[in-house]
Amino acid sequence: MARLIDRDGLSRFSAGSRVLATGAAESSFNLSLDWARSAIGDGVELVAADELPAETRCVAITLVGSTTALGEQIPAGDEPERAVRALERRLGEPVGAVVALNLAAENALFPLITAAGLGVPLVDGDGTGRVFPLVEQTTYTLGGVNVAPLALAGGSGELVVLETAADRVEELLRPVVLSVGGWGVAACYPMTARDLVKVVVPGTVSLLMRAGEPGVPRSAAAPYGARTLCRGRILAVEGGTGHGPTVGLPSQPSSIVIRESEGLRRLVRLEAHNEVVLALADGAVVATVPDQICMISTTGGMVVDVDNAEPGLEVEIMVVRAAPVWHSERGLALGGPRAFGMPL
Repeated sequence: MARLIDRDGLSRFSAGSRVLATGAAESSFNLSLDWARSAIGDGVELVAADELPAETRCVAITLVGSTTALGEQIPAGDEPERAVRALERRLGEPVGAVVALNLAAENALFPLITAAGLGVPLVDGDGTGRVFPLVEQTTYTLGGVNVAPLALAGGSGELVVLETAADRVEELLRPVVLSVGGWGVAACYPMTARDLVKVVVPGTVSLLMRAGEPGVPRSAAAPYGARTLCRGRILAVEGGTGHGPTVGLPSQPSSIVIRESEGLRRLVRLEAHNEVVLALADGAVVATVPDQICMISTTGGMVVDVDNAEPGLEVEIMVVRAAPVWHSERGLALGGPRAFGMPL
């Protein structure tokens, strides 16, 4: 049944959005949360995809680019609505519901802000069940839905509508995002509710709201389960990630070496390329993408971004199971080790 995300629900949702998220800058997250608080009004209706009329036009909303740039360049506040209205003009029909691309930190809040501004429901689900770095790495793509046409609204009034083959979206989107200041709000993956039901990872908004409650374990945010791989101290960080200021820019490979602090006291090596792609324990593979491999600080309790890993840091390594479709042949091609340059 339909539910309402009010201010109390927003607090739980925002807290839950961070329990498995990397790369969330405090300034940009707090800005996004304040924005959501000011926009939410009496609340946003949360619905399952199959509760919508079948022909309802749905669009995915996401922040693209750098969270650092978002924190430095204050939004005008109309970016989500401008992006959706541009896509409506291109489609020739109104949008009746909003869904998330993914639900990590700011990317969880932007669909909520958009739904509140438009006065439409937010779908209880998202397009990954975890987080991938590229806009086409979604269950929507795996289900045959094209990311384009895509509308991008920049923070200085820019508006760009992009229509191209799915495999060229990142190539064309990167320079556009850089040119509008390093961040923007994208409305993409236009589809009917009938199609959304087939491709969405369901129930993930509700899971995050549950995970954001005091005393609830972090694993509650994982729709398909999670396991603790090890706990230990970072011994060395080799190489550099070299993250760029916009979505999808390739990083430099890096390796993080951890000595397990209990049990077999194995030497665990994490190989990273934009994110942790592969985990080896004493040389044996113990976890790979498409499952999400998270480093979690044992003192602060926050997920540690690859860029912020440093020797001496005590961490817990948690492996979040990806949606089953990611373990299919097509899913592995799009989000498995080879998609990150790992020849496994």
